[in-house]
Amino acid sequence: MTVIWTEGRMVAPDEAALSAVDHGITVGDGVFETCAVLGGHAFALTRHLARLERSATGMGMAPLDLRKVRGGVDAVLAAAPDAGRLRITVTDGVGPLGSGRSSGPQTVIVAATPAVVVPTGRAARSPWTRNENSAVAGLKTTSYAENVVALADAIAKGGDESVFANTRGELCEGTGSNVFVEIGGELVTPPLSVGCLAGITRELLLEWGAEAGLPVREAKDGELPFTVLDQVAAGEARMLLTGSVRNVQPTVWLDGVDLEVGELSSAARDLFERNMRERIDP
Repeated sequence: MTVIWTEGRMVAPDEAALSAVDHGITVGDGVFETCAVLGGHAFALTRHLARLERSATGMGMAPLDLRKVRGGVDAVLAAAPDAGRLRITVTDGVGPLGSGRSSGPQTVIVAATPAVVVPTGRAARSPWTRNENSAVAGLKTTSYAENVVALADAIAKGGDESVFANTRGELCEGTGSNVFVEIGGELVTPPLSVGCLAGITRELLLEWGAEAGLPVREAKDGELPFTVLDQVAAGEARMLLTGSVRNVQPTVWLDGVDLEVGELSSAARDLFERNMRERIDP
């Protein structure tokens, strides 16, 4: 069941609840966060709200009303205690049909749905690149058309996630995930300078891995070229994806090639799943 709250009231999934000229609809002028829900609580909500604010600042939006956002989260979780996924969206509100903005109030939407965590994933290399020099690089915005197209391409090939290079030929990210490569006895993830999102699961895996003595780190600039996926496909390296609801997900298929789960990848998944149940808002 999908539960939706917007602007102080609960609405049905098929109910008209937004203006047809909301800038989030007409031009994708908005930001969002997705949280896993465990036992009726949003996981890592404080970190997600901090990133929501960073994305809004990067978009040039007015300061967010986090009190309103938290009120919506509380209302939705009270109505959907068995939900598995929570989505918070803030748009710039009613605006013109072009890219210019009005000075009206923002629109806040909070929704929750069931979710199933899949322990492993299947990835395909994207034929398109991520632009690390984009005005919205590293921001979590509602302008997601690029991801929709890339994910559809991966699904058509038999995968469930598409992985991008950036314009410099470096390993970047998935459409809704960060990437780690298990290579040389370490788990290594691209640095934020490649243009990837600063994922909350990525951030926590780096922190919790270091805390537990797991060899996991952020790569140096230029250390992970996109061609490292050739080593993954050849069985010389392993790969995992991280993301909200996805959690830590070893990759078992890449571009039609079956892969084994790496020892470090498996340990990272176990560590994350154990910690997230003990630390609901780390």
